[in-house]
Amino acid sequence: MTDHQDDAEKFLLAAKRAEIQALEHLAGSCELVIRVSDLVHQLQRERGMSNIYLVSAGNHFSEQRSSQIQNCLSSEGRFRHVLRERYLKDGHSERVHNMRLLNCIAYSLHGLDELRILRNHITAFEISALESTDAYCRLIAGLLSVVLEAADVADDPEVTRILVALFNFMQAKEFSGQERAWGAIGFAGSRFDESLHERIRQLQVCQRQSVDVFLEYAGEADTAQWQSIEQSQPSQDLQRLREVIAGLNDGELIAAEISEVWYQLASARIDAMHGLEDALTEQLLKVSRKRVSGAQSELGQHYAQLQRMKSMDWNRLPTLAVLFDPQLPGLYGGSASAGVSTLHGQPLAHSLYGLIRSQVEHIQRVSAELEETRKTLVERKLVARAKGLLMKSLRMNEDDAYRTIQQRAMDMNLKLVDIAQRIVDASAEQRLGPVVAASRAAGETEYSNGR
Repeated sequence: MTDHQDDAEKFLLAAKRAEIQALEHLAGSCELVIRVSDLVHQLQRERGMSNIYLVSAGNHFSEQRSSQIQNCLSSEGRFRHVLRERYLKDGHSERVHNMRLLNCIAYSLHGLDELRILRNHITAFEISALESTDAYCRLIAGLLSVVLEAADVADDPEVTRILVALFNFMQAKEFSGQERAWGAIGFAGSRFDESLHERIRQLQVCQRQSVDVFLEYAGEADTAQWQSIEQSQPSQDLQRLREVIAGLNDGELIAAEISEVWYQLASARIDAMHGLEDALTEQLLKVSRKRVSGAQSELGQHYAQLQRMKSMDWNRLPTLAVLFDPQLPGLYGGSASAGVSTLHGQPLAHSLYGLIRSQVEHIQRVSAELEETRKTLVERKLVARAKGLLMKSLRMNEDDAYRTIQQRAMDMNLKLVDIAQRIVDASAEQRLGPVVAASRAAGETEYSNGR
């Protein structure tokens, strides 16, 4: 081969090595997600126990909480170890990482740094159960954002599909954990006021929505496992307690002792959900490692094929193969069958150009699959952005902002993402106030018509 042809060969192999490096990076991100999954689960358990401890003035779950704190510390240690090995160890700093992912990690670590102080306040009863729940929810939300960003930077469609399924299932489990926490507060306090009723109802709606997205991306085995969880005895018993809560009048008294029953049933369901999380993370690691192995094998095949081409002294390349390939874009209005007769002699499949074109087709196929899979991630980020705009511009809290978007979507029979897009568009034109006003008037179409 000439020097120029040697350059083409070198860049072909460099492209495959770059793919391997990206896949290895992705496999490392999958390991991080596994640690996040475990840490979130442990923090969810600690949150629920802390609530009952606070509301019962320390009469319940004192020993269990102390033991659970140790579980959290162990899980946090494993999480921090992965971060140091992956992002801070000598020789790793030259890697290019996603800015948003690293910022989410920094936010989560800062929250974990403050967790010791929060625990001390809880132990000394210097904080309410509501404040405690809010603090844990913010910390867990930060950790979940790490999973969301890991999914967003994934360059493999199959890995991204599993990550999207996993993130939405983890989000459903977090809503389940929040329901457990708020239910424990209500039972331990012997009453559910209207505000608590509404919060629990909304959490149940959010669970269903997140599960629906999970099922869209989940495999058959994962779907079957979820159905088994929902049909289990603890889930059915929990549903009956949900119906008891829904049937209580505002402030009606209920036995505080039921708080432990509620916590145990909710925990059994959440623990089963964590089992499905573990199955998803196992799939994630298996697929990511398989992708690395496959790409390494393809690189070896490229080397071998190029050597065979040289040793057999074939023609350098089908004459003008690149410039007259009818499969490539070029002349506007040109015919796909207008290629000249240039590909005779050496088979295209056994040429350097054949390898290059094969790799281009692989990249195009992966990109198309990836774009479709990432659609859900884009939509979720758009909803989060709209929620943030409402919170900032109209001084709403996070729950009220989400419910505003959700209610308007139901009123107009549109998807959340459609309302979110309109809010973002309206914000750009500084018309956010009318959007929210419209969201509170069912049937009003002023905003829908763009007035």
